[in-house]
Amino acid sequence: MMKTTAPRRKDPQWEALAAQLDVEWSYRLAKGMEKYKTNPVLGYRTAGSRAEYLTGQMLAEEMAALGLVVTQDEFTLDGWDFHHARLSYIDPQGNLHSAELGGYQTDFDTQGKREYTLINAGRGTARELDQLDLAGKLALVAINQRDDWWINYPAYQAHLRGAAGILAVQMSGYGEVNAKSLNTQDICGPRDAPAFSLSKRDAMELMDRMGLEFGECAQVFLDARSTVMPGAKSRNIVGTIPGREPDAMIILSAHYDSYFEGFQDDNTAVSMMLGIARAVLQSGYRPQKTLVFCAMAAEEWGVIDSRYDWSTGAYNQIFRLHPEWVGRAVANLNFELPAHTHGKRHKVRSVYEYKKFLQEQIRELPASMARLCPKGVGVICPVQTWSDDFSMSIAGVPSMVNEFGTDSFMETHYHSQYDNDSAYDQRIYTFHHLFYSRLLLAFDRLALPPLDFSERLWALDESLWNQHLAPRTEGAFRRRLTQAAKRADRITQWIWELNEAAGPQSRPEELAPLRRELLELFRWCQDQFVRLNWNEEPIFPHENTQEIISCLHKAAWQLAAGDVRGALASLCQVDDNRYADNFDPEVVEYFAKMALDQPPERLMWGAGRLCPRLPLDGLIREIRRKKREKEKDFAPEIAWLQRLQKEQQRKLADQVREETALLVQLDKRLERLEEDFPD
Repeated sequence: MMKTTAPRRKDPQWEALAAQLDVEWSYRLAKGMEKYKTNPVLGYRTAGSRAEYLTGQMLAEEMAALGLVVTQDEFTLDGWDFHHARLSYIDPQGNLHSAELGGYQTDFDTQGKREYTLINAGRGTARELDQLDLAGKLALVAINQRDDWWINYPAYQAHLRGAAGILAVQMSGYGEVNAKSLNTQDICGPRDAPAFSLSKRDAMELMDRMGLEFGECAQVFLDARSTVMPGAKSRNIVGTIPGREPDAMIILSAHYDSYFEGFQDDNTAVSMMLGIARAVLQSGYRPQKTLVFCAMAAEEWGVIDSRYDWSTGAYNQIFRLHPEWVGRAVANLNFELPAHTHGKRHKVRSVYEYKKFLQEQIRELPASMARLCPKGVGVICPVQTWSDDFSMSIAGVPSMVNEFGTDSFMETHYHSQYDNDSAYDQRIYTFHHLFYSRLLLAFDRLALPPLDFSERLWALDESLWNQHLAPRTEGAFRRRLTQAAKRADRITQWIWELNEAAGPQSRPEELAPLRRELLELFRWCQDQFVRLNWNEEPIFPHENTQEIISCLHKAAWQLAAGDVRGALASLCQVDDNRYADNFDPEVVEYFAKMALDQPPERLMWGAGRLCPRLPLDGLIREIRRKKREKEKDFAPEIAWLQRLQKEQQRKLADQVREETALLVQLDKRLERLEEDFPD
């Protein structure tokens, strides 16, 4: 692969910029962001709250003081103000005990301390709640949101049984750093099914002191105020450094709303972003492209009654407030939790199209910088839905983020009161300042965005592994894909050679139409080839059907082999059917409709991307009934599975033919691009 630029043994401009990077300045700003709190004890800086607003104003003042051109982009969302929640009780010996609670985005105001009956409801499943009278009671529910189910399912199940609310205890999956950990996530559920978080230690002490076995009750007092605010206002705070080429942009982003103190998530990211802006200005570097620094609001949550209720600020920014940025912005560098080492190697999570460019930049890192990551630096694809870069990418802005989800931090400290500076790693924070400021200059110096469409195509090729497609169907797919990938390779080579020869200041007006054409093709690929499964993971269109076929096949032979438990586990991997095995159909359908039957404006970045659903609740219930009654004959269920498998196999063939037609269109678009390249 032709290099984008000559090897940079010395880079005076970047070295001058790096000399102005001040990690201590960034650290102090990150700590300063903890000043404004929704909850006086625990922190919180939630969407649309006064604390979020005041923090945004502080950041706007900081940007202006640095010398950025500051604007505030206001948008409407559903806000949340979580002021407090405290549980107290008197044990049989007459001793008073109290516990601070975390919150979820629901409405609940006790208007002072109020007495409730608390009942131990196990894991909150329908089968467990069938045994209990929940009317007017608080339900204590043990939960693992990482491995079992999200908070909204037991909360809504208990709500339908008349519960006043649930107290969720994170037994594992999140907040594992300490038994005193509280946890908060986006609710993805209705505002009138209240939920709070109780630490594992406080829950165990309560159950021990009050003899609270499953189904047993105790009298407790709750003092809570949690308020959802439909139609609230929030602001993305934007600072700009104008470039020589006003029609080209690079966007840096991080979010300033938070749960608890939010030191890692995402104070240090916002302050690092502004630390890079500060260094650009103080070094005297004059950018070719306009540099845009976005402090995004409402990343954690911002829409009621939606499966896709996070990344609200970024979605509004690029889809509603500034859609004109699409076609102009050549890259989005998004930052999340950058002051902690996530895994042994640092990774950049990127769209496929920038993988090779990033790998080349990594190879050129100075040895002194590379030593800050002794296990190396790598690139992984694609971007995920868990951060704002996904909203940017599907809008048409090629994006990346420092990878933060592949180590234990997500299970230990994330979204808990232990997300504070005790987990601060100055070495990796320094590396991130250096590395992403270097990337910023690398993108700024390019005449054209270094998009490589073949990476997405080869990933698409690898993703199709089903063994039962007709040879003609699969053969046409592979042939068209290879043809398009070869053409994409040639275009990538031309881009890299042109960037090396032209330099950033050569013929910007002449090359602007070609830049827009490349970015439009990137956006088209996002529209055509990015879908979501029922775990909110970005996939290619055929992948969900392919996985369903595999699960159905596995479940059939497991039933034939007498492994009923294994068969049920396989079926629960299909779409949202793990919930069908544990909650009432009314609950499962409620949340399915929340994803399928919503107006696009409430689905935001998930609109039109969710794969079709295969409900298996009837089959699962029948298998479970026979298992409970110790029946041995599963021949009807095996036949049922085989019929479903054949239907899904036909569906997969149709999807592959549709993708083949898209590959033909892509090849034609690439051919037109070839014709537009200058000699």
